[in-house]
Amino acid sequence: MLNPIFFNMPKIIIALDFSDKKSAMKLIDLLNPSIFYLKIGKEMFTILGYKFIKELHQLGFSIFLDLKFHDIPNTVFNATKAAADLGVWMLSVHAAGGKKMLISAKKALKNFKKAPLLIAITALTSLKEEDLQDIGIKSSLTEYILKLSKLSNDCGLDGIVCPGKEAKKIKFLFGHQYKIITPGIRSSKDLLYDQNNIITPREAKESKIDYIVLGRSITMSKNPIKKLDLIIKSMQ
Repeated sequence: MLNPIFFNMPKIIIALDFSDKKSAMKLIDLLNPSIFYLKIGKEMFTILGYKFIKELHQLGFSIFLDLKFHDIPNTVFNATKAAADLGVWMLSVHAAGGKKMLISAKKALKNFKKAPLLIAITALTSLKEEDLQDIGIKSSLTEYILKLSKLSNDCGLDGIVCPGKEAKKIKFLFGHQYKIITPGIRSSKDLLYDQNNIITPREAKESKIDYIVLGRSITMSKNPIKKLDLIIKSMQ
């Protein structure tokens, strides 16, 4: 299998969309930690906790702890510090928590010799324009994402999670050092599931996206390694 790191492609994060450890390990045992990163979200962290992260570290994997912290600044400060203490490679907060919260999260990492990347969630890939209107946001989805991207950049965060269609504009505005992580990666034959804002792996490469998140398209595949190989080849 080609390693995306050496071919100027988006690097691949596998979202562990499982409800039990056995199913997760069945996939993890097939993956090369020098090629793939792993994402642990709310479900797996709630089920297996920090000990699972330690096990995956022992196997050589870098972990994106995607708990999307969104709370008062002091709570997010303490949660961010606790997550960094686990030695994770990357963690997420919600940009919608506001300037004070984002700055507080950044300050929590100040004394770490090797701090994790701090990434802000802008808009979920499941959101539509009408969903923003339901919560009283008058901006278009693109305007909303750009506002939160600027806020996160101003607060010193390392990057954002956003739909892929906004990536080129964000890279242009904030520079190529500003990391973009994009879920909702689908080939034309894949089901949408509950995501609306999707792009193909090839489009992700052309948009200079740094990391793509692959979840159910891999975890629900009968042959996940073959599927991953096809995705990587499609980005060549």
